Amino acid sequence: HESVYQSIMKCDVDIRKDLYANTVLSGGTTMYPGIADRMQKEITTLAPSTIKIKIIAPPERKYSVWIGGSILASLSTFQTMWITKEEYDESGPGIVHRKCF
Repeated sequence: HESVYQSIMKCDVDIRKDLYANTVLSGGTTMYPGIADRMQKEITTLAPSTIKIKIIAPPERKYSVWIGGSILASLSTFQTMWITKEEYDESGPGIVHRKCF
């Protein structure tokens, strides 16, 4: 909850309200029972009282990260950022910064 709050606070003030109202949980570690309710409670405690907080916990969130990565990788515009095993073996982790940023 603290890192979610800090991340939102680092964003432009004009979009914070939307971020608080559209926080989506994703990934396997968000599958713990009650995590959405707890996140709602914790963020509500930290955020300004006038802000509406909405935590979205889709039932398929366990696989949302993989699905999103799969969709991203399938986009033709993303192909320029693909890194082959051979490129990685030759250049090491630095290749990620050279090709992707």
